[in-house]
Amino acid sequence: MRKIMGLALVAVMAVFLMGCATSTEHTKGGKAKDVMMNEQIDKKIIEVRGMAAADLNMENEMQRKATSEQAAIVDAQYKLTTMLKGVKLEGGNTIEKAMLTDSVIAATVNAEIKGAEIVSTEWTRNKEAEIDGCIVVMRIDLNGLAKRVGFKLAQ
Repeated sequence: MRKIMGLALVAVMAVFLMGCATSTEHTKGGKAKDVMMNEQIDKKIIEVRGMAAADLNMENEMQRKATSEQAAIVDAQYKLTTMLKGVKLEGGNTIEKAMLTDSVIAATVNAEIKGAEIVSTEWTRNKEAEIDGCIVVMRIDLNGLAKRVGFKLAQ
């Protein structure tokens, strides 16, 4: 029984230690990578990455996680807004111009940005293994947005 418990403890520790040093698309060993893929846009999807730092003076990890995640979401929403406004519509207009002339389009686009899909959320860690930031990837389906608003995207 002790042998089984010892093996289980070793397995749990190995998983924990591997989890602290894993690499993902945006982090390596708990740190944000120096080079990350830029925001991408294609004919169907806009995907952006929002980043934010945590206030290390906060008392606990949950506060640092929550505040850095919310700030990263706001950063990603800002980037989505910027990119969406530049999308060209049939007839040569952009979404930004359509939003200026039609309040329904403006309200729908703003709601889409607030409700954008969160693809991934990752927290970064400092040398003391404390949460020190967050990276959030968000995306919007342009074809779905076009259908809901009633406009056609330029080819």
